[in-house]
Amino acid sequence: MASGSSNPDSMDTDPPGGLSIAVERNPPESRLQQLGVRSWPKWGCPPGKFPVKFDARQTCYLLKGKVRAHIKGSSECVEFGAGDLVVFPKGLSCTWDVVAAVDKYYKFDSS
Repeated sequence: MASGSSNPDSMDTDPPGGLSIAVERNPPESRLQQLGVRSWPKWGCPPGKFPVKFDARQTCYLLKGKVRAHIKGSSECVEFGAGDLVVFPKGLSCTWDVVAAVDKYYKFDSS
């Protein structure tokens, strides 16, 4: 997996506990089919700010919208939006700053 070293905003420093958000920009349709993304439940929300704690690992694919996730206990801010496949690790707490209304497919890992 390639790192975002060309992006000066992405640092290789992990927030406390080593939990970080993984963003795969514009994955190919074959990858989405392999994961079964279009069979996952859908969820959406309007612009706003709210806290989120992930009690299980979540993978989501954004159909529309833009989010800035501020990781609790860290200065790290991860931005993602339409066309991105995003993985949130179990135990991560962050604040979602929804800049543009979100519509996404998502699934929680059972482990």
